[in-house]
Amino acid sequence: MSTAKSHQLHVFFLPMMAPGHTIPMIDIARQFARNGAKATIISTPLNASHFSQTIERDRENGLEISITLIEFPCQEAGLPEGCENLSSTTTLEMSLTFYRAMDLLQQPVEKLLRENHPDAIVAGLFFWWADDVARNLGVPRLQFNGTGFFPMCIYNALRAHKPYENVDSEYEEFVVPGLPDEVKLTRRKLPEETKDEDKSPFAETVRKILLSQSKSLGIIMNSFYELEPAYARHYREVIGRKAWHVGPVSLFNKSNEGKAHRGMENSSGDDNCLSWLNSKKPNSVVYVCFGSMAIFSAAQLLEIAKGLESSGQEFIWVVREKTKDERSVDWLPDGFESRIQGRGLIINGWAPQVLILEHEAVGGFITHCGWNSVLEGVAAGVPMVTWPLSAEQFFNEKLVTEILKMGTPVGAQEWTKRTDDHREPIKGDDIEKAVVKLMVGEEGERMRIRARELGDMAKRAVEKGGSSDADLKSLMEEIRSYHL
Repeated sequence: MSTAKSHQLHVFFLPMMAPGHTIPMIDIARQFARNGAKATIISTPLNASHFSQTIERDRENGLEISITLIEFPCQEAGLPEGCENLSSTTTLEMSLTFYRAMDLLQQPVEKLLRENHPDAIVAGLFFWWADDVARNLGVPRLQFNGTGFFPMCIYNALRAHKPYENVDSEYEEFVVPGLPDEVKLTRRKLPEETKDEDKSPFAETVRKILLSQSKSLGIIMNSFYELEPAYARHYREVIGRKAWHVGPVSLFNKSNEGKAHRGMENSSGDDNCLSWLNSKKPNSVVYVCFGSMAIFSAAQLLEIAKGLESSGQEFIWVVREKTKDERSVDWLPDGFESRIQGRGLIINGWAPQVLILEHEAVGGFITHCGWNSVLEGVAAGVPMVTWPLSAEQFFNEKLVTEILKMGTPVGAQEWTKRTDDHREPIKGDDIEKAVVKLMVGEEGERMRIRARELGDMAKRAVEKGGSSDADLKSLMEEIRSYHL
């Protein structure tokens, strides 16, 4: 045992090339290094440029962490040069091509690992072939999914019981069986690969991912036990899979510099944004952001602008531009910018979300319910208006609004493909009502109190001796024991 204790773990991390997957895995790699392991991150040149300065600062502080570059096979896969991240894809066909391009990384990754003899590999779930590579090298593979126990339990129950087959329409609610709580969904809120496998171009990829899950050592969760205790137990004891909760990983970033540059180096406008917030009263600002992947129609953006303006609340709104030439002025209501002068701030592109959410002026968060955003909102103790779009986000909405009771839904009813938005827009009146409900009155205050309680639990979880700190150390011991 003493030999095992003295051996320094060397773990390779292969993040899925999408912001919601890469950002938390980088945080996890850094935490491994802080706990004495040697961590090597496999990335492509363009993706690495977003976090290379952060890693260099860690190295200057004495951590054994580094980046090893491989080329992304854009040309071989038929993608435009520089399309190294899923967020760069703009059509369904491009997204499918991107997933196929990731499969082409198997050989260069295996060659790299053979040359370095790691103790384990942590790979994003879309790298289904990482289990075969790990088995060839005689080391364990850990999955990182970028979501939590609650949505994973729902996915498992849907696959096992197929309750969506027993309803007469896309609109009829059904109960997801076998869960610790009653959770109701409709077919409209499910991804195509779940409810109509034969029609989904992603069905084969999902099948490969599920098979790799059954072969991996286990899964690392960006979550904490106190957030979803019944579902952590259900996943481990009822479904019977190994899992370690190590989050919220955003809380691993202690300095303002680390928080500001989390996920994006050389960001501009941070000082302007934070100075604007410094001029506002506590809990007076609603922060609006739908992640790095969402694409809204101009009609929907117009309704968001109307709803925010008519709510009477102060706001920061982060808008992802579809192209470099498509600016917010193309779809904003006439005179909008002058009318909201001093009351609203629009940020085009990327924003330092963790810093914004932690600011005392922020009292609410309109979110697409991506798991990273949910965890960052929870960690900051901020209640939410939930507006799910795709992936497992409708499941996450149920957690926030019905289980945790720290949010209110805007009324989104239909899952959509990321690269198009053909849904009927949610009206400005509904957006206004949800914002006012969250920011004004007793019900909003109850949600805010609940959010603060969960935020305190999150901070304790990652402290020394907390539930997530203990699980991370347990995971590292599991990897060591694999080689005994």
